[in-house]
Amino acid sequence: MHSLSGGVLVLYPDWESVLARAQQEVREADVTIITSYCADAIAAAELTAATGGSLRVFYDLDTPVTLSELASGHGVPYIGPRGLADFHLVLSYTGGEALVQLRERLGAQAVAPLYGHVDPDIHRRAEPLPHYRADLSYLGTYSPDRQAALETLLIRPARQRAHQRFLIAGAQYPQQFPWSSNIYFVRHLPPAEHPAFYSSSRLTLNVTRSPMARMGWCPSGRLFEAAACAAPMLSDGWEGIESFFTPGTEILVAESESEVVAALDVSDAELARIGRAARERALAQHTSEQRANELIAALEATRSGCARRVPVEA
Repeated sequence: MHSLSGGVLVLYPDWESVLARAQQEVREADVTIITSYCADAIAAAELTAATGGSLRVFYDLDTPVTLSELASGHGVPYIGPRGLADFHLVLSYTGGEALVQLRERLGAQAVAPLYGHVDPDIHRRAEPLPHYRADLSYLGTYSPDRQAALETLLIRPARQRAHQRFLIAGAQYPQQFPWSSNIYFVRHLPPAEHPAFYSSSRLTLNVTRSPMARMGWCPSGRLFEAAACAAPMLSDGWEGIESFFTPGTEILVAESESEVVAALDVSDAELARIGRAARERALAQHTSEQRANELIAALEATRSGCARRVPVEA
């Protein structure tokens, strides 16, 4: 990315070279947001705290992973020794228990979930393509903490259903990955091809990273993208999933190989109905526009709370 629609994108070689501009931007901003995985997050947080004026926000895109790393003693390079105490608001891609721990373990003053979302102008039903045809597909980068669930929910069912076609798309899959003759692979799937990928599957699989699944309330962005394409979805289970899609009506949930096989036996008509229901739910509650409105509401509520805490001089 070299430009940003509706904004200004600055690419810089090191923090010192952009420090003066960053200070000026913070002085003029109403809100500054620092994210997890930001290479200069700690320095940026120190700058925003020292400069003052703007509402200081931290957005953790992988809260359970952050908390897991901190609990293991490894630490993370984007949170300093004061934790998150210097931010007015902490947003989390994951809700539920993650919000409690952000307060209790990292000192967050105010927390709110800001979940994934989908742009329905980009993700919508597309013409199926033969090379993406599958009885069960999965789109995701290889991750060791997803592998056990992937073996249960795709690899073993594929071995049991040798006459059916399974498809995996993503990067970083190791040579020793346990492929079988009916599991096909797309090494790189450009974002523009995602709608066709989802639209070509009878059923598409969502697998959650284990730290996130343990904490719950962790819908991936892929879940909303598939739903917007009216793709019938099969997901591993985690606490709070029913707050995003209703199991059995808008999504199928499986924890075992046998449940996946049962899902593969659901009729085409019923799968299509589930896909349509998921799309309706996504468009009603999970679009990018709705998340933007949620963000604005959280910022306004936080600013109002901050104003109430500031003494008014006579």
